Amino acid sequence: MTETTQDRAGPDTRFGAAHGRVLLSGVQALVRSVLDQRRADAEAGTDTDTGAYVSGYQGSPLGTIDLEFARQSALLDELGIVFRPGVNEELAATAVAGSQLAAGRPEHTVEGVLGVWSCCPAKRW
Repeated sequence: MTETTQDRAGPDTRFGAAHGRVLLSGVQALVRSVLDQRRADAEAGTDTDTGAYVSGYQGSPLGTIDLEFARQSALLDELGIVFRPGVNEELAATAVAGSQLAAGRPEHTVEGVLGVWSCCPAKRW
């Protein structure tokens, strides 16, 4: 049997470990994918400073994703990821779309933003 990172260090390693195998639920895998993208951006060693903005509606079929992002708030801060739940799906989508304009603002703090909108997979927008 192959030992995973989680077997050695406990459940918090699912998100904190940058390398190795981890056991994840589907929602946890979605959260982990955002964390991994930010880690990959940092490891790329480019001169470009990037961030990430995640939003979604708490009542969507992926409703527990907001809870998982909230649980990982310390790690989100460390990796430059902002999570803000939306009041509804439309406002969440608009907030993520607006995050793409950040680099064009004079007061910008990052050169680019990974925007993630967690919504209902059953709807077509």
